[in-house]
Amino acid sequence: MAFDLFVDRGYDETTVDDICAVAGISRSTFFRYFPTKEDVLLGEAAAFGEELRGALEDRPDGEPPWVALRRALRPLIDAYDAEPERRLRLAKLVTATPVLAAHHQEKAAHWQELLRPEVARRLGADPRDATDPRPAALVAAMLGCLDAATAAWAAGDGEPPLTEILDRAMGAI
Repeated sequence: MAFDLFVDRGYDETTVDDICAVAGISRSTFFRYFPTKEDVLLGEAAAFGEELRGALEDRPDGEPPWVALRRALRPLIDAYDAEPERRLRLAKLVTATPVLAAHHQEKAAHWQELLRPEVARRLGADPRDATDPRPAALVAAMLGCLDAATAAWAAGDGEPPLTEILDRAMGAI
């Protein structure tokens, strides 16, 4: 519901009151479930960080960290493949809306913290050692590749498939 309002009217033009009216809920109910208007769209993405961490932890120990990071993204790619039109519209909306792009970057920072310890372990480093830049650099590079691939996928109206673009982006590193 809210997603359709944002796409039809624009993010900035859609108010919390508009969302509440369409959903048939009060403002207090809305804010009980969503701290901000951005969370209506991107709250699911923040929660995906836990799924991504689990997918990374499930990768074989002998797999190089970069390969494990790419393969751990499979559930996210599957989510895009399951709803390509909706995900494409969302990617375009996030790219075109500065407040959503900023909220997306907050999500990426959260993912960075979730993934860094596992990448450190895979590198044979102490996950508690904040002075070793390698784990954070690998995670940041993966997230940058994901963002670049998603933006290119949106710019190409969903062609070629996101997985191909992501492979190209990550292969460049």
